[in-house]
Amino acid sequence: MKRGVKKQSGSTGSIRVISGKWRGRKLPVLDAVGLRPTTDRNKETLFNWLMSDVQSSKCLDMFSGSGGLGIECLSRYADSVTFIEKDKMAFETIRRNLETLNVGAEHARLHKGNALEVARTLNCVFDIVFVDPPFNQQLVPKSIEIIAKMNLVKSGSKVYIECERQNQDYAVPSDWQLSKEKQTQNVSSRLYTVV
Repeated sequence: MKRGVKKQSGSTGSIRVISGKWRGRKLPVLDAVGLRPTTDRNKETLFNWLMSDVQSSKCLDMFSGSGGLGIECLSRYADSVTFIEKDKMAFETIRRNLETLNVGAEHARLHKGNALEVARTLNCVFDIVFVDPPFNQQLVPKSIEIIAKMNLVKSGSKVYIECERQNQDYAVPSDWQLSKEKQTQNVSSRLYTVV
């Protein structure tokens, strides 16, 4: 998409599942302002980092957006993914895509609402947590605080944080060890392991 061209709310784009049982499958996603599906290149890098961790895992996709990260986990045989999405149309698109893929409620839990509020109500410990919020809203520090305070991770859990590069100076708990990191011109991607 050209710089400066506004996306139309309600139009659709697509995401591609890159590996697993739905490899190559294209799914429709909402093409809206603020929604940035993770690019195939970044998704490949991320899932190379997580290669041996996804199968049989319990995952949390805090700011699901397109649902691409959670769907990729399910394609790679994650046990379950909890999706949280505030935008009604994006939420419905995720729900329809999961329906299309015949994903049952035992493998996908969908929550429509504010990720920070919903995360406080979850009574689960996750193996993998994705924190990829809308940019320029200072949501990463608040997300980290809630993940730690609500004990949503345990020793061995992975936490992936993607944010705008100029806001990458956030603090993490002392038991989160930086495992992998990638910087592009505008985006910071980091994977932490809870020790």
